Amino acid sequence: MGGAGADHGTFYDAALQRREKLMGASGARALWKNFKVFRIAAFACIGGVLYGYNQGMFGSVLAMPAFKEHMGEYDPFDETASMTKKGWLTAILELGAWLGTLLSGFLAETLSRKYGIIVACLVFLLGVVVQATAVQAGPSAILGGRFVTGMGVGSLAMIVPIYNSEVAPPEVRGALVATQQLAITFGIMISFWIGYGTNFIGGTERGEQSDAAWLVPICIQIVPCLVLLGGMVFMPFSPRWLVHHHREDEAREILASLRDLPIDHELVELEFLEIKAQSLFEKRSVAEKFPHLREETAWNLFKLQFVAIHSLFQTKAMFKRVIVASVTMFFQQWTGINAVLYYAPTIFNQLGLTATTTSLLATGVVGVVMFIFTIPAVLWIDRVGRKPILVIGAIGMALCHFIIAVIFARNSDKWDHQKASGWAAVSMVWLFVIHFGYSWGPAAWIVVAEIWPLSSRPYGVSLGASSNWMNNFIVGQVTPDMLQKITYGTYILFGVLTVLGAGFIWFVVPETKRLTLEEMDIIFGSEGAAQADFERMEEINAEIGLTAMLHSAAVGGSGSDEKKDVV
Repeated sequence: MGGAGADHGTFYDAALQRREKLMGASGARALWKNFKVFRIAAFACIGGVLYGYNQGMFGSVLAMPAFKEHMGEYDPFDETASMTKKGWLTAILELGAWLGTLLSGFLAETLSRKYGIIVACLVFLLGVVVQATAVQAGPSAILGGRFVTGMGVGSLAMIVPIYNSEVAPPEVRGALVATQQLAITFGIMISFWIGYGTNFIGGTERGEQSDAAWLVPICIQIVPCLVLLGGMVFMPFSPRWLVHHHREDEAREILASLRDLPIDHELVELEFLEIKAQSLFEKRSVAEKFPHLREETAWNLFKLQFVAIHSLFQTKAMFKRVIVASVTMFFQQWTGINAVLYYAPTIFNQLGLTATTTSLLATGVVGVVMFIFTIPAVLWIDRVGRKPILVIGAIGMALCHFIIAVIFARNSDKWDHQKASGWAAVSMVWLFVIHFGYSWGPAAWIVVAEIWPLSSRPYGVSLGASSNWMNNFIVGQVTPDMLQKITYGTYILFGVLTVLGAGFIWFVVPETKRLTLEEMDIIFGSEGAAQADFERMEEINAEIGLTAMLHSAAVGGSGSDEKKDVV
């Protein structure tokens, strides 16, 4: 047995070396060699820009005098207005996104990733058009339009990373999927600066500012959405989706085109067989766990994601994964990051920057620092590990919250005479965003994606995303009430919850850096689940000829090495 295991390991080591030789190195050079795929993935990431833009844009709009004139009892700065209704203006987008996230898996699987993105764009456009009628219709148009826009945003946030991961070759897949997070922070950054610029249209005071000041930031997002909508018509289907839906010849052709290789090239065939193996694995796992959903009808596909998520609660080991995914996303949102992104001008106004223009300028800095400090996470996360980055980031954010609370409590009634204290608090907000950018922004999503067995991963990630959006909605809803009623207590609450988040990560969440599926099962107490997945995959690999091909590649020399330069 020991000799067989050693032979098995040697075979896979040799096969992996062969594959790496065919693929070439990762990094910037690999992106250049795979420039067609990089171009396609970067284009699809316009969906991430739209998501980020929506996250940041509305905070600037809320601060504009011309917008407040149309909002009546929803006026964000009317002291007599209901703070709960003010929260609805912002938070209803997250409620729509939560629904869009739940539907996105069904859309992506039945219509394809490509057409799923197109449908999400159409929904997004409808929501923007409805919001643009708010000059006549008032707050009802903003509420309805933002809910519909949120459905489009939620779908794009889920489908675009799936599409990018499935068109990308293995050596650049991580970089291209990470591009989505950068696109989101880029969208946040430009939304703040567009809001700052349009605030000057017609003037900056109530009664003189033009409605264009807030209509332009809302309507300008139509342009990138139309670009994405039109461009996706010409983008290729996901090879993985084609294989899963029995269109194998078309999948081979697209895969060869994406890799700029002949259709009979060894690397094309190797990747095609791996995609086919993954597809068969998923189908057989579903057939075993949910035999009543074996038939691939649209209704069964719709029911599958809900039935599969329910199954995650039925064993102790899987329930522990549920706790890690949902609670990690709970704490990510209750760090207060989206309270800052949605209400930054309001927060800066409370911290002494009473001029709308100055508070919007400070808000623009938030977008810049978040974008810049998201980049190091891509470089550090696999070297340092998930837990240290999450804990350090949480401690940093909590300290910023507590310092802001102290400054606020000491100076809330004398900002005019304590300008330095006001700017110190503003600087702490900027530092808070820096700590989030390199830690909980990307790392929380990585943990949620890694902890699941292969057969449960799509449904586990959907559960984590659902927790993210629902808590996002709650934070957006209650923040205006907290800022008005408990003022600096808002920062104490976020600070305490962030410390609890650090404790949860340290004491409950295992380190997932470089763990295999089998090792992940051991730390979650479900030994054997990954082994069963592994055995099923081995059986499929042998059945479709992938094992024989890998064995031949491992021992057969370098017959195709001369072609690797075109990969």
